[in-house]
Amino acid sequence: MIGLDSALQGLVRSQSSFDQAAGKIAQEPLSPERQNPQNQASLADDMVALMLARNNYEDNLKTVQTGSEMQKKLLDLLA
Repeated sequence: MIGLDSALQGLVRSQSSFDQAAGKIAQEPLSPERQNPQNQASLADDMVALMLARNNYEDNLKTVQTGSEMQKKLLDLLA
């Protein structure tokens, strides 16, 4: 897929960011200490990072899919 290297690299970076944010969320304590405003702010930041990573992944995936469709159409025109 010529020209789609940046989208593929974006998929890898997004997956890494998603995994990192999910790991932080998984480590959050489930005890009453969680009621601490600092812990809640940290959890909120991690959730935002998780959603951003998911959205970035979806956007990069759409770019790869569109590029693939364009290549198929080009091959159909040339064949």
